[in-house]
Amino acid sequence: METPSFDPGLTQQFSAPVTRIINPDGSFNVRRRGVTWRDFHPYLQLINMGWAPFLATVFLAYLAVNTMYAALYYAIGTEQLAGSDAPTALGRFANAFFFSAHTLSTVGYGSISPKGLGANVLASLESLTGVLGFAVATGLLFGRVSRPSARVGFSERMVVAPFGDGSSLQFRVVNRRRNSLMELEARVMLMTVVMKEGKAKRVYQLLKLERERIIFFPLTWTVVHPIDADSPLYGMTAEDLEHLQAELLILIKGYDDTFSQTVLARRSYRHDEILWQRRFAPAFFVDEQGDLVLEVSKVGELSGEAAVR
Repeated sequence: METPSFDPGLTQQFSAPVTRIINPDGSFNVRRRGVTWRDFHPYLQLINMGWAPFLATVFLAYLAVNTMYAALYYAIGTEQLAGSDAPTALGRFANAFFFSAHTLSTVGYGSISPKGLGANVLASLESLTGVLGFAVATGLLFGRVSRPSARVGFSERMVVAPFGDGSSLQFRVVNRRRNSLMELEARVMLMTVVMKEGKAKRVYQLLKLERERIIFFPLTWTVVHPIDADSPLYGMTAEDLEHLQAELLILIKGYDDTFSQTVLARRSYRHDEILWQRRFAPAFFVDEQGDLVLEVSKVGELSGEAAVR
């Protein structure tokens, strides 16, 4: 009995060359076109970028604002900045730049101070810019640090291994962070490319799992799909999955007890990332004190011997 097909929001349209739907890092393999500057949201961009680009962006913005105000101070005349005299133009600009840095951060050491109307007006505007700018930067930093994010590690490969009197499709996950995840749920969809009405279409089918959810997640979780008579994989071989250009789409959802938020993790496995008649090696053991020891790096480690039925 085949599981009914449906569209999970990834379209049933198909065109070659074939690329995977979900990348190994969990991102969707979709390129966006036709967006305008009105669709750009700087907050989302700054929240979602990596830490190195974020810190570089903050530093460059800080440098750009200081340079802009330094140029304005230099344009109205550095004689309006008491204590900024220097024998060279570069030295006067450098003094204007450092006065800008003191004013932007509201430090105000007093070694250089505004004494003209233009300089005082600029200093007032820059102080306001600094207060607002640092408030935004602090909010972004807090948002990045406090945002819940799952760090669920997936095995690099799926395996087809013996299960009961038959076989099963398996993959393994682990929590790579020390935060507490619980109430984990897993959904696995099989995507195949078939001919319908003379056209190639993608067909999606939810796979029935041995356990769709677990309550606690301190160790690894091997997600198992029994390949029985009700499974769309029943009787298929590696060559069949390659012909159908099969891809297994994974969605893991859990509750992060640390942040009191729901977190999600995605991944996919293509037909060439499935190993047949293999087993996963144990990833945890009991030490001499009776404590369980989890070896996170072994989430995808396979046993040395091929599985036999």
